[in-house]
Amino acid sequence: MTNDKCQMTNESVPSGHNLNLGILVSGRGSNLQAIIDACEGGKIPAKVAVVISNDPAAAGLERAKKHNIPAVVFEPKNYKDKNTYELEIVKELKKHNAQLVCLAGYMRIVGAVLLEHFPRRIINIHPSLLPSFPGLRAQRQALDHGVTVTGCTVHFVDAGCDTGPIIIQSAVPVKENDTEETLSARILEQEHQIYPLAIEFIAKDRLKIEGRRVKLKKM
Repeated sequence: MTNDKCQMTNESVPSGHNLNLGILVSGRGSNLQAIIDACEGGKIPAKVAVVISNDPAAAGLERAKKHNIPAVVFEPKNYKDKNTYELEIVKELKKHNAQLVCLAGYMRIVGAVLLEHFPRRIINIHPSLLPSFPGLRAQRQALDHGVTVTGCTVHFVDAGCDTGPIIIQSAVPVKENDTEETLSARILEQEHQIYPLAIEFIAKDRLKIEGRRVKLKKM
């Protein structure tokens, strides 16, 4: 992400039309389901155009099929390198006219190819209040560090690991008797709330990026 002042725009989205979403998943897809429900319930002006996974066993693929959403698998082991793998993903996303890419439990670091083809149009949700506890098992990290508050973050994706500009966060208190499982469950409830909201902000062209800050424009 550059330090230049820039504004999120959806130039290919005609007024009154939905924003086409491409969702990348690796597992159960509960955030995918929250996004689908928000789209189909008319809460956000968007629709899930395609769901892509790196794992043919990902439960998120079945969630997509139940809603008649195209579900596609690209296994990295079938490609000679990461660039070739991501080029196939890019082709599929563009085939379905995806205008925003949402990582929903996608367990791979996004590479240069995806970032080049979807600049400032890839977002992710992470189960901590970034920049604290990036990477894997953020809930376990929070417990190990003894924090009293953690939460979740929706952010733009850049070349780092959970380092892109922050769109929205939600705080979750850590209880004295919390386990990794109980804390994860309460954080997940908040994830399901703020991820669709972040998509709504983008679909309505309400975000402006200034350096590392993402500002919400007034209605």
